[in-house]
Amino acid sequence: MFVTASGTAVGKTFVAAAFARALTAAGKSVAVVKPVISGFAWETAADSDTAVLLKSIGREPTRDAIVAASPWRFEAPLAPDMAARREGRSLDFDALVRFCRDAQRGDGDLLLIEGVGGVMVTLDDRHTVLDWIAALSEPAPDPAPALIVVGSYLGAISHALTAVAAVEARGITIAGVVVDESEASTVPLADTVATLKRFLPGLPLATVRRDADAEAVLTALKPVLGA
Repeated sequence: MFVTASGTAVGKTFVAAAFARALTAAGKSVAVVKPVISGFAWETAADSDTAVLLKSIGREPTRDAIVAASPWRFEAPLAPDMAARREGRSLDFDALVRFCRDAQRGDGDLLLIEGVGGVMVTLDDRHTVLDWIAALSEPAPDPAPALIVVGSYLGAISHALTAVAAVEARGITIAGVVVDESEASTVPLADTVATLKRFLPGLPLATVRRDADAEAVLTALKPVLGA
């Protein structure tokens, strides 16, 4: 499953880690990768998104484990193409897809691939995260459906519907939409969910509260797990 989002900082890693932790607690074998990460520094690696994901499945975020899970690491907290350019580097899109395909061949019940930023974040001069998801949604060897994480802040509904429309336009299977409760949101979570249900009637919709524990997350994500 490819975990993406309607934008940056809506809780993609929080949901992916909560998802992985809940499934692990339920006895499932889960693997996690975040192939591309921006804003990364080894001085703070223990608190990085990659480390959070590794901890969610009970793995220590050692240097080797982080390198294996996130081979493309950039220091600047920018879109990958911009961050890479600052370091005189570039992201090889074909190699990125191959890396994910190789990860899909591993053992286990589920592989969670976490993207970077939102669905239209730029990866290089030609590709976006959406292109990445599309490449992995092709039939061989195993299509990866998209899980779209959205927020509940003011404006989140427009961002959510735009992200879903972009993914659907590419013929990508959407496993579900997860509304992650935004911190200090001025919009009631229930109102956001009710509106999205009206506009996305054919998609599984789940809600995750910020204070949810593993059991609560597993319960909340049942609509997506059932998909």
